Amino acid sequence: MSNDCYLSFCPVAKACEVLEPRWTLLVLSELFSGAARFNDIHRGVPGMSPSLLSRRLKEMEKNGLLTRTVKGLRGEITYATTPMAEELRPVVLALGKWAHRNVDRDLTLDHLDARLLMWNVRRKADVALMPPARQWVIQFTFSDPKPDRGEKPGADDFWLVVRRGSATDLCFVDPGQDVDLFIHADLRAMTSVFLGYTTLAGEVSRGKIHLTGVRQLASRMADWFVPTVYAAA
Repeated sequence: MSNDCYLSFCPVAKACEVLEPRWTLLVLSELFSGAARFNDIHRGVPGMSPSLLSRRLKEMEKNGLLTRTVKGLRGEITYATTPMAEELRPVVLALGKWAHRNVDRDLTLDHLDARLLMWNVRRKADVALMPPARQWVIQFTFSDPKPDRGEKPGADDFWLVVRRGSATDLCFVDPGQDVDLFIHADLRAMTSVFLGYTTLAGEVSRGKIHLTGVRQLASRMADWFVPTVYAAA
């Protein structure tokens, strides 16, 4: 139980004592999205220090929100939500949709993070909607100059390696394989598409996103590039 106590029998107060400690709901959101290992959870909450995440996971286990399992000879640790936590899944989803409808989008798009965006793109991409192939390599190059913040214009590169029948890999360094589709994009524009504020076709027509490479893969990007679940809001 959190050290913060409202000294009230109100059920909402009791819920806040368990869920209000900073990052708890975001960690739950990562678990609901399929993250099960420490590093995977941490990639989804990059602003959280590893030590704080470790402490929060222990607290959540103590409060009955998750279980911790040690597997194999290597002692790999995985986390899973409990039935009690699963009751919160629609609550977390509703909270995200509420924010998507009511929080100013300019404020949302003022906090850009290329790595966090690509981590979500990797796990949301629908491989089944890509043209049939043994493998696709897709390179994302983001430009995100912020002269108003005193930052120099620059670019970040990421590679998605998609293989049939296996998990999609996200590479931060060149995997050394032929690229099938090059995506050059303004980071704000791509984030806006992922969040459902704008469409891929609209950003392409505005010149904010450029696709070069295998035509079939490029033409079906609007299908396999799946936006966040909150975009429906």
